[in-house]
Amino acid sequence: MLQDLLKAAGANDIVDVLPFVSGSWGGQGSPLDRTGPYLRRTVSRAPTATSGEIGRALGHARRYAPQIASLAPAARADILETASRTAVAHRDQLARLLALELGKPRKDSRTEIDRVASTFAVCAAEARRIDGENLPVAGWPTGIGNTALTYRAPAGVALAITPFNAPANLLAHKLGASFAAGNTTLVKAPPQAPAVSAAVVALLLDSGLPHQAVQLLHGGGETGAALCAADEVDVISFTGSAATGNAVARAAGAKRMALELGGNAATIVCEDADPAAAAAVCARTGYSNSGQSCISVQRVYVHRSNYATFLDAFTAAVDALVVGDPLDDATDVGSMVDEAAAERVVEWSKEAAGLGGTVVRGGTRDGATAAPTIVADPPRSASVVVHEVFGALVAVMPYDDFDAVLDECNASRYGLQAGLFTQDISRVITAWRRLEVGGLIVNGSSNFRLDHVPFGGVKDSGFGREAPRWLIDDYTVVKTLVLRGLSPWGELRELPKETP
Repeated sequence: MLQDLLKAAGANDIVDVLPFVSGSWGGQGSPLDRTGPYLRRTVSRAPTATSGEIGRALGHARRYAPQIASLAPAARADILETASRTAVAHRDQLARLLALELGKPRKDSRTEIDRVASTFAVCAAEARRIDGENLPVAGWPTGIGNTALTYRAPAGVALAITPFNAPANLLAHKLGASFAAGNTTLVKAPPQAPAVSAAVVALLLDSGLPHQAVQLLHGGGETGAALCAADEVDVISFTGSAATGNAVARAAGAKRMALELGGNAATIVCEDADPAAAAAVCARTGYSNSGQSCISVQRVYVHRSNYATFLDAFTAAVDALVVGDPLDDATDVGSMVDEAAAERVVEWSKEAAGLGGTVVRGGTRDGATAAPTIVADPPRSASVVVHEVFGALVAVMPYDDFDAVLDECNASRYGLQAGLFTQDISRVITAWRRLEVGGLIVNGSSNFRLDHVPFGGVKDSGFGREAPRWLIDDYTVVKTLVLRGLSPWGELRELPKETP
């Protein structure tokens, strides 16, 4: 299947995508076409999961969960390491598929596939480290003479619901960590990236993943809701918008969940920072993937003493970005996911200008390609400040007081990640303590992530942490064993009294 998908993409044919259910590829649902946002033509087609296919997938997953749990961690790790090497071998072909389906520049798509390979390797390493504890029960009077042990057992059936903006790497995180933990996994692919999702699943199967370990289904919200509500599902990992995350939680009920939701990321540039260097970083990371990242640079607060210098340098760096064909290696900014998303950038920049901000660059689109947009000093009530843009727009605003700007950053309903440019360690510690975010990047923008470091947010940005080690915590349950009357630590409460 992997070769068929990659061959069709290489020949510029429509990529016919199938679900993978009960150990075989094939589906009977109504076809859903994916229009490539740059090409403006159908690039892939996948059948929407039928109720029968959803039922068969759930039954297959529940039936074979004990078998997958019985695989030794070393066996799981070997498969994941093979998958890492397979991803490297097909790097350019997979990157082309990403560029076609999503309009993501090919050089960024290659980086995503590099991350897929790295993520599978990290998942393999974490599979080898899954362990438990010998608890110190004998340190308390009620535990004397007893032994208590724990180990992390697979949760059983995991559901992975993946987003369109990084469909390959985030699927690698969710599916790789779930298999590393010993689960069988149901994957609900994003409608915007069915072929990429199928390619990652096929890559794993080609690398030795047992067919009992994964099911792949296509469709929209109805498919996701049916899977979330199913009694067969034990744990859910979801990445997407806050609104959809709330819908997932309502449908799921009292299930274990890890939700990585939206963001409205702020980056602070202090007076002791190099404004030109900070501007270069913010320009590069504010428009990568056309700003379609939950940690993309959206709000930049610059100390007033550096504001004009930063804005000039930032504008020059944005002007140097190459906008165009995602298949051209020179392109820095490709298309957004669809025309509606690009239109949101246009409309919100118009709103900000009407309220007193200045659109320094951009504010236009060509189909789904939004011109990199800079809005200078918009009012704090503007949508580009209050809401998640998730697009090729950055707002730049001056500030005067460090404590006050921390409060301004925290005014957002989101709290995923922030950036801070400063050489003052006291400011670093203060920001780390006071900013209501899951992660702080120092001397970098908000848009920086290491796949083996915990990643997740607070407030409406969700809960749980998405990185293999921390996802395995969510994908496993702690099981305790108590041995009464057996202890290697000693069993006496006091020594018998003896006459010296």
